[in-house]
Amino acid sequence: MTDATPAGNQRLTNVVLWGIAVGYVIGSLISPGFAVPFLLFPFALIHGAKRYGWKGIVVFTVITLIVSGIMENLSILTGFPFGHYYYTDGLGPKVFLVPLLIAPSYVSFGYLAWVLSTVVVGEVRRRSPLFTAVAVSLVASFMMVAWDLSLDPIASTIRQNWIWTQGGGYFGVPISNFLGWSFTVYVFLQPFALYVRQRGSDALSRTAPITHYLQAILVYLWTSVGFLRSFLFHTNMQVTDAVGQTWRTGDIYETSAIMAIYTMIFISILALVILFRDQQMQKKSWP
Repeated sequence: MTDATPAGNQRLTNVVLWGIAVGYVIGSLISPGFAVPFLLFPFALIHGAKRYGWKGIVVFTVITLIVSGIMENLSILTGFPFGHYYYTDGLGPKVFLVPLLIAPSYVSFGYLAWVLSTVVVGEVRRRSPLFTAVAVSLVASFMMVAWDLSLDPIASTIRQNWIWTQGGGYFGVPISNFLGWSFTVYVFLQPFALYVRQRGSDALSRTAPITHYLQAILVYLWTSVGFLRSFLFHTNMQVTDAVGQTWRTGDIYETSAIMAIYTMIFISILALVILFRDQQMQKKSWP
């Protein structure tokens, strides 16, 4: 991979990225709601600019914001693609029907999922096979939904940041939510993949320092650890969803922790194994 930032700025950029990553770890312990928009979002922008240049990451951000904004508002109004729900005032000011804090979450975790998918599947670069561009987008959509599998029952049923008006079998969350997530994430990642395939670097391949990928993998991994921490330190009580179904918070936190271990943590381990395997293979191929 050829970094898009000038060589003289690489060391400074790397220091900044590690500083933000460490800040995200500390900040998420204190206030997860603060850590994502104010730390993880700039991490994604700077890390993405290093890979694709500022024009590339702006294209990614604009596509993501437009698609996610349309899908969120459409679903609140019609039920497609996520299902019937609405946001409470718990996440602060809204743009139309969606809180401002939702937009940077899509960009941040969409970008992290994209990077991990390129580790597992392969980099999308100029004149890549169409199969690679489609496969990376599809796999990344599952990687991002893995985050929501642990997040949604806690954020909706326990914290009531949003309300599923017709309930659902997964602790008050319907299956349509996760299918809608898969669809939405794929819809905004696929155009970006095609953009990179058309206008990206010919030299984009996994030759960047291993730390470049470790930063994204470890941030994604740490997010999953947050669900384990919530399980270990939760208070057990009963909560009721919008259709009157009662759930125990202990069961929700425990299930979220299980989902995090066998989805997000597994994905992180898989990416790390592939990354280090490829590094070893590259060393063996050197004369």
